[in-house]
Amino acid sequence: MENTSKNREKNASQKQAEHICVGILAHVDAGKTTLAEGILYQTGQIRKLGRVDHKDAFLDTHAMEKKRGITIFSKQAELTIGEKEVTLLDTPGHVDFSAEMERTLQVLDYAVLVISGSDGVQGHVETLWHLLKCYDIPTFLFVNKMDLEGTDREQLMGELKERLSDDCEDFMRDGEQADEEFCERLSLHDETLLEEYLEGNMPGREDIAGLVKERKLFPCFFGSALKMEGVQQFLDGLDRYMEYPVYPREFGARVYKISRDSSGMRLTHLKVTGGTLKVKMRLDETSEDKAEQIRIYSGTGFQNVTEAGPGTICALIGPRTSYAGQGLGIEKQSEAPILEPVLTYRLQPQVDCDMHSLCLKLRQLEEEIPEMHIVWQEELSEIHIQIMGEVQMDILKALILERFGVPVSFGEGSIVYKETIAAPVEGVGHFEPLRHYAEVHLLLEPGERGEGLQFAAECSEDMLDVNWQRLILTHLEEKKHRGVLTGSEITDMKITLIAGRAHQKHTEGGDFRQATYRAVRQGLRKTESVLLEPVYEFRIEVPREQIGRVLADVQRMSGSFEPPVAEGDRMILTGSAPVVCMRGYQTELLSFTGGRGRFFCTLKGYEPCHNQEEIVEKMGYDPEADTDNPTGSVFCAHGAGFTVSWDQVEDYMHVEGIRKREEAEEVSELEDRKHRVHTAMADEEELKAIFARTYGSGEKRTAWKRTVHSESSGTYRGEKKKKGKEYLLVDGYNIIFAWEDLKELAKENIEAARGKLMDVLCNYQGYRKMTLILVFDAYKVPGYTGEVQKYHNIYVVYTKEAETADQYIEKTVHEISKEHQVTVATSDGLEQIIIMGQGARRLSAQGLLREIKDTGKEMRLQHMDRPVSGKAYLSEIMPDDVLNSGE
Repeated sequence: MENTSKNREKNASQKQAEHICVGILAHVDAGKTTLAEGILYQTGQIRKLGRVDHKDAFLDTHAMEKKRGITIFSKQAELTIGEKEVTLLDTPGHVDFSAEMERTLQVLDYAVLVISGSDGVQGHVETLWHLLKCYDIPTFLFVNKMDLEGTDREQLMGELKERLSDDCEDFMRDGEQADEEFCERLSLHDETLLEEYLEGNMPGREDIAGLVKERKLFPCFFGSALKMEGVQQFLDGLDRYMEYPVYPREFGARVYKISRDSSGMRLTHLKVTGGTLKVKMRLDETSEDKAEQIRIYSGTGFQNVTEAGPGTICALIGPRTSYAGQGLGIEKQSEAPILEPVLTYRLQPQVDCDMHSLCLKLRQLEEEIPEMHIVWQEELSEIHIQIMGEVQMDILKALILERFGVPVSFGEGSIVYKETIAAPVEGVGHFEPLRHYAEVHLLLEPGERGEGLQFAAECSEDMLDVNWQRLILTHLEEKKHRGVLTGSEITDMKITLIAGRAHQKHTEGGDFRQATYRAVRQGLRKTESVLLEPVYEFRIEVPREQIGRVLADVQRMSGSFEPPVAEGDRMILTGSAPVVCMRGYQTELLSFTGGRGRFFCTLKGYEPCHNQEEIVEKMGYDPEADTDNPTGSVFCAHGAGFTVSWDQVEDYMHVEGIRKREEAEEVSELEDRKHRVHTAMADEEELKAIFARTYGSGEKRTAWKRTVHSESSGTYRGEKKKKGKEYLLVDGYNIIFAWEDLKELAKENIEAARGKLMDVLCNYQGYRKMTLILVFDAYKVPGYTGEVQKYHNIYVVYTKEAETADQYIEKTVHEISKEHQVTVATSDGLEQIIIMGQGARRLSAQGLLREIKDTGKEMRLQHMDRPVSGKAYLSEIMPDDVLNSGE
């Protein structure tokens, strides 16, 4: 009964999907679209096999795709594999359209990775494999073009295991013996299965399907999609080892694409990830968007439906504010980064047209292609388009002509640079024209490469209300802030709100926008900026005899690389190099290798520019002339606002910055130090007064008078030297806790602090030649009888139980001060009074420290004054009194 209850509860909160979404991915020219055609034909969705080279492939429907023979836009097809309802998504393979492919990954339940048997695992295949791992997508592999001469299934299987994962397994098997070996291999991928296998139980279909879903196993199939070889076995494998996902009953959906149909209607492509989507249903609580139509596409055709269940891929008409990566209902917004464009071109219309109106139209394309950026240069009335590569540029030309009827060309391309900073800095922005007020302090700190911009607030709510703080963070996020080297977008920084001020009456939201923008720019002007450039990660395959040329080329292109690896008669070179240097290299490589070389590259990210000074000078950006992004602030005086340049803002700002606060703390610490010195002097006077009251005025006594050490005599000026020996008694623990370095050491290890003090005093005694007695308390140690040890050239006394170091020192001073010169090193005020009354001199802990430092200087000076020679003479090392005794 308990299990039944649990199952009911589970069924109430979860619902099995009605569709499985499978995506096909591949490196360009691996035969991905041909395989998709084969799958559609084999499952009865099309009656005739289409071909890419015949320009009649079912899923390559756009004229540009047919003309170029490549997939540019992801397409959808509905089919049935076995008894499973499957949505098949065909994705672009060309690297310029990687963003289109990556957006599709967000909605996949399973992936099919197509690999060319003649090419093996290429660089882009490894990139795709990494993405599938990041998105945690169960994957099947189909090795295509096995009909071509030179392909070796066993060799390719070994390459898959080595380059992709050891969990790849060949699922193309024949005979009982092969089945037994296959089951044994599969059992090695899971400990539970292995135990079952050792007990004689073979892994079943559900066991294998579970391993595939958990990405512990990657089934591999081999064949030729063009000749329909191995396609049916592959489909049988999909049917057997795929499982329907389970989704929550509450509505959720993930938007992965925006497009427009032939009549210009805006389409929002999404996957239902929970509950049921119905026509006229409101999609999200935060917007008024509704699903006016629900379309299920298959190729160019579609079917209108009234509702879509979990797992369904559909397109909606109605939403106006949707965007790729948006989460609806219970689905959260995607955190997957959008690939950034690395090239920028100036758009040049071939006919007269309104540039501003054309820019607004191009915003539609920006919606559909998020990795493309449209930049309107107001001062020049120019449109600049940032894109991923030159192939994408040709596609855009055709799209603009088709969609808007405007023939265009592109000017000379340039690299999309970015900027960051080399060191932390505080930026201050102030905006105070008449009847407005806001001040913002931001801490700008360098971040990790590829991290982008991170925002945080560490400002006290007592200083700035939390609502104003949230508004400042919103203003930081809403804009792409420009750097001060080339005016490029800033990145890889953490910007933290640390202080701010609002006016109770005059502050408005727009005031903080201005102050925030100015704070960012002021901070950038104050610190050192770093220019970043895009970098490609490449893989180059050439014949052995031409690897030397390639190595020289990569070095010339300011690239870096791993040691070349030999594969048969070819050499493989992998590494990275700036995009600007590698542009056009594929054509050059094909030329000098006679078409035998291969070049694969993917965008690695941004790294410090290899020729920053040259680029900055070439671009000639003046941050002070950029009136849309001011670096200074606006203050108010005598009823009128006035502008203050960025380098003088701190002289006018109203809130103390970090540096000002640190300076205030330093002044406070200095005042505190002065107070302590003054107090010490007051204690000195008080000490003298106490001594006078205790032992008389002392006009004839000199023991308490302040004395100055004489470097030459070893005595103190103002003091009459006594006959007899010179003694120094040191209160050990008093000194340890008065010297900062020993105090810190004592917190960790008191034994180490004692040892260090003993070593310091040994050196000091060796030069001053007095009798040095170091005294440590042991009065709290039960039953301890006291001990005197000789440590090198000093005496170390541990007092007995119930006897303090003070008592021992007082007793010793009383006994020996009549005949000998005695000095006691301690900062204990009461003890100083007592020892002065006994006729001994006192030396404070800090005074002893100065003495020891002065001694060290004397020793170094004497060593430096000693003549340098290759021999040692007796006269150089004998004391002067011994040498003079023979005169």
